[in-house]
Amino acid sequence: MAGRERERKREKEPGVGREPDGVREHVRVAVIGSGFGGLGAAVRLRREGITDFVVLERADAVGGTWRDNSYPGCACDVPSHLYSFSFAPNPEWPRNFSGQAHIRAYLERVTDTFGLRPHLRFRSEVRGLRWDGRALRWEIETARGALTADVVVSATGPLSDPKLPDVPGLDAFPGKVFHSARWDHDYDLRGKRVAMIGTGASAIQIVPAIQPDVDRLTVFQRTPPWVMPRADRRITGVERWLHTRIPATRALRRQVLWGIRELQVSAFTKRPKELGLVEALAGAHMRKVIKDPELRARLTPDYRIGCKRILLSNTWYPALARPNVDLVSAGLKEVRGSTLVASDGTETEADAIIFGTGFHVTDMPIAQRVTGAYGTTLAEEWKDGMEALRGTTAAGFPNFLTVIGPNTGLGNSSMILMIESQLNYLADFMRQLDVLGGGIALSARPEAVQGWTRMIQRRMERTVWNTGGCDSWYLDANGRNTTAWPGTTAEFRRVTRQVDLAEYEVLRPPGPDVTPVRSVAAPEEVTA
Repeated sequence: MAGRERERKREKEPGVGREPDGVREHVRVAVIGSGFGGLGAAVRLRREGITDFVVLERADAVGGTWRDNSYPGCACDVPSHLYSFSFAPNPEWPRNFSGQAHIRAYLERVTDTFGLRPHLRFRSEVRGLRWDGRALRWEIETARGALTADVVVSATGPLSDPKLPDVPGLDAFPGKVFHSARWDHDYDLRGKRVAMIGTGASAIQIVPAIQPDVDRLTVFQRTPPWVMPRADRRITGVERWLHTRIPATRALRRQVLWGIRELQVSAFTKRPKELGLVEALAGAHMRKVIKDPELRARLTPDYRIGCKRILLSNTWYPALARPNVDLVSAGLKEVRGSTLVASDGTETEADAIIFGTGFHVTDMPIAQRVTGAYGTTLAEEWKDGMEALRGTTAAGFPNFLTVIGPNTGLGNSSMILMIESQLNYLADFMRQLDVLGGGIALSARPEAVQGWTRMIQRRMERTVWNTGGCDSWYLDANGRNTTAWPGTTAEFRRVTRQVDLAEYEVLRPPGPDVTPVRSVAAPEEVTA
């Protein structure tokens, strides 16, 4: 009787409290992460009538990458009205490209508007997940205790764990060292000699923001980025009034922003040579500011635009042209005391080192903590490259869905569109479980995952990411593009609209605990 009473209490108060007698708490769904993906999943679950879920967050607030990245100048490079949920429009965006503080505030409002606070578990970093093949549920160990769940939604995101290079001598550097995603706001950069390592999306925002305050700023550039003008401006009060009072104007604005980007996709995925005109525009943008021919040559990429992420900035080149900024056209090789040595031999004295060296994208740390039906971790299964059916489910990991999984990244549009498509897939996944009956699980068939992956990689062959002549974070250690989606967002929405049960094995509670046997069927190519 007491056990049934506890179960009823959990159904009434999802995600609240702990079991007093040591019995492991059980929930229908456990969501990992509270960024756009995790909060979106939580909203979608509630809209589907599912309230027995928790959101496990390792930090003490929601926001994901927009909580962690608070460096000077941090802002989005996707227009605000497209970089927001379709089900939670914000007519009050202050700029075309809003800053980190406004985006984080937006996610806090989404949390409150949709009643997600009772489901949140802060300071609950997931330390391990293991599939229980007999009970058909996930055993989850967190920093604040253990629980089990029928379904796990991993929404940790690819931009959550900073990547620091292994630089000899760095441990003995006497000054300050931090990554752009772990900004030390207590350290005063004014009057300091600062080294910025990297020239990616974070660096081109940080450098202009700190350049006026530092004594000397040295930028270490291994590969120059393509940089386009940033069409940013303040959104007027009249526009905000119209978007609030006449929602159709807001919807139209979003539709136009989306449509323009959909039209650009074919150049990235099918006809990279058409990007030559864009390269000319980027070159003109640089020549307007950089008058020194030698510096222009060092800032001009030798690969096709779009091969790496195209960056947007009106302040990057002006900052590099300032007299207190030096550009080193090489990566950081070693550190000798306070002296930084580049791979070309250049030596620089520094008081602080800021790493803008990206994240663990193709080797997400969460994969090392997930042990599936075969007794192997997701990282072990992905040792030759990440792969998941429709970017969401991996073979051997039943009832485990990844938001922003393999080959769901974009080079020119809003990731929120891709997230919402995966939320559609999650919703239908839960419906299928209900239709099939309680106590069952769905496991992606290996042949379906392999077929999907073959289709993706075949289409990837002619994309700018594979043919553009660069080495980017889109590619894994084996040179395979396991990050980007080679199509439009509309196409991805279509292929994730619903779950095809033919691509899944339906698991029911077994008698004796038998380790599943891998399928050896020849993979069929999936069409998208």
